[in-house]
Amino acid sequence: MRIRPVAFVVAGVLVLAGCGGSGAEDAPNVPPLVPVSTTPTETPSETPSQTPSGPPTSKVADTLCVRMDQTLVQKTLAVPVVQIQPKGVPAEFGLPTYDVCQLGLSTSPSGPVLRVGISVLPATPATLAAARKAYDATKAEPAKPVTLGQGGFGTSRFVVFLLDGKLLKISGPPATVAKYVVLGQDALQQAPGLPEASPLITREECERGSSRADKVLSAPAMIRRDSETDAGDLVCGWITATGVLYTSVRRVADAEKVIAPARKAATSESVPLGDEGYVDTASGRGIIRVGTDKIIDLVPLPPGKADKDDLIAFTLAISPLYTR
Repeated sequence: MRIRPVAFVVAGVLVLAGCGGSGAEDAPNVPPLVPVSTTPTETPSETPSQTPSGPPTSKVADTLCVRMDQTLVQKTLAVPVVQIQPKGVPAEFGLPTYDVCQLGLSTSPSGPVLRVGISVLPATPATLAAARKAYDATKAEPAKPVTLGQGGFGTSRFVVFLLDGKLLKISGPPATVAKYVVLGQDALQQAPGLPEASPLITREECERGSSRADKVLSAPAMIRRDSETDAGDLVCGWITATGVLYTSVRRVADAEKVIAPARKAATSESVPLGDEGYVDTASGRGIIRVGTDKIIDLVPLPPGKADKDDLIAFTLAISPLYTR
């Protein structure tokens, strides 16, 4: 997969790739994302006059979700509809971290989705092996090897495979490994020529935490992924070759119930933030409750590697974005 670097600025939109046409003859008619101004041809005239121009034309950002065969997705997963979701979604933070786009699989805004991700950092067979080892450690559904790209693994909910120096991940509702392999084969065919996302997708608000994030990660971030959730809550992310640090918000029915385990944990250290906040001195993870329905997560990866004082300093620096 040859990926051409394309620099662009994104305000709260995480996409797997930059801008461009879908290139598919049967590309769906979806709401526009990127405005493209058109300038009318000027005709010389002795009497200057203003000629009204029409509204600007638009096109959809070029992602794997745009390129994939929607009919194939619908038949493979036996879903009623497949719809491109034009609004960007936050990155899927982890080791590795993925840039993600989504296909809606129902007419309900809260219905199931198919998530298609490309790793933000280069990947090798060793990266794939580490991802498999990390998944196996969760003791979830046993993964099976799959024949996709340069190798991969999958379950009834996802496939992950290596393709030309990146990991691709396709995940969604329960199906079978074989069905996700079919979707992976389509993604593999559509991937060549995708422009690569900018390494630095930032929000000005998140900069208040950057210097402290560098200390937590022991290096400046080489990848940034800032965005917002569907509810409009800010997401900030810093990524290096060996670590990840991100902040996000969960809207929950009972925030006090969600934070109760942290309140009781022997490794929790209280921080004076929000209505109550804690930093787990074992994992480094921070959690803050604001009101009855808002939980702020501050997550360093891998867990337990960062200095506790650096984590607390980062939490104090970034928390006003969420607690004021």
